[in-house]
Amino acid sequence: MGKMTTSTIPQSRYDVVVIGARVAGAATAMLLARAGHRVLMVDRGRYGTDTLSTHALMRGAVIQLHRWNLLPAVIESDTTPVRQATFFYGDESLPVPIAPRDGIDALYAPRRYVLDRLLVDAADAAGADIVYGVRVKGLLRSDAGSVIGVELEDASGHVHHVASSVVVGADGMRSTVAQMVGAETYRAGQHASGTMYGHWSGLDVEGYGWYFLPGISAAAIPTNAGQVCVSVSVPGHEFTRLFAHQPESSFRDLLSQVAPGLAEQIARADRGPRVRGSEGSSHRLHGFPGQPGFFRRAHGAGWALVGDAGYFKDPLTAHGITDALRDAELLATAIDEGSDRALADYQEQRDAASLDVFEATDAIASFNWDLGSVRPLHEALAKAMSREVKQLLGQRAHCPLP
Repeated sequence: MGKMTTSTIPQSRYDVVVIGARVAGAATAMLLARAGHRVLMVDRGRYGTDTLSTHALMRGAVIQLHRWNLLPAVIESDTTPVRQATFFYGDESLPVPIAPRDGIDALYAPRRYVLDRLLVDAADAAGADIVYGVRVKGLLRSDAGSVIGVELEDASGHVHHVASSVVVGADGMRSTVAQMVGAETYRAGQHASGTMYGHWSGLDVEGYGWYFLPGISAAAIPTNAGQVCVSVSVPGHEFTRLFAHQPESSFRDLLSQVAPGLAEQIARADRGPRVRGSEGSSHRLHGFPGQPGFFRRAHGAGWALVGDAGYFKDPLTAHGITDALRDAELLATAIDEGSDRALADYQEQRDAASLDVFEATDAIASFNWDLGSVRPLHEALAKAMSREVKQLLGQRAHCPLP
């Protein structure tokens, strides 16, 4: 077992330093530690906290949690099993059962304070050292310019120089590591949706619910302890106009248009606990105004990026966590192999697995569709996700289970 602290850096040299202890970083650290690497993972936040998220796991993510022996803990955390996804196109509904195969019989959407904590705990159990309250001040470089470590500032203000063979940036779409290494963006999305969401108890929903009308979409995602995450999404350029002044009433009005039955349930349901914001907030909704997707260069001499730090797409299709877990395994495999070619393969495999989903998501996030034209986009998305699962099943299991 490693050391989890909020005080100081345990050692001055590691094989790998991972910046960011959310899904992508924690999974990468766990896999590398299971493979025998000396790993330090740091995060500027606190252990076990929530974060903005759609929560939903697609089949690929559940398969990975199953083979990493973490799915039982997700289920034991009172996460609602999802055995059906229903697409609502106006008044028409299209139910899609979740077929039991590949070792799983349901999907899940754990809250991030559940999933992130489980991954961090697994990294800790595998031997990774984990320190919270730490920020990156700079990178250490060789005379030739290669990254050979990182300069970290702990919660007490002490600065530590930590040497490592690889520094992994898993610090989100506004990644500090990506900025420091100058990772270029070589593909960018053209569209972004803005989303407002909250959590309610007492809703009667069956599995994932995806709702669509021209100019509006909504989702109902069962999570933990009987709660359901309900979201409303609009074109990003409309987000501020719609939600800046009266977010609660705008949310309910839009939801009543796209999902009137769900809106009626919310009107009479007790609201769940806050996710973000101060105790003095006048409402419990949480918003993301939108960010066009992108692909960044994912590796260089002594560094790599994973998760949203290297590849981000609009959250409207709720595929981000699934991608993060997939890419964590691809990157851990590449670092374990220990060659520049392996890291180049990581980026190529990431891009090949992501591009079709990225393009379909960008088109859906444009809201330049009607109910007739959005369905083929969902069909293309489903086919891309099936190919992704086949690729995942073809990969060797990277690390032995503990």
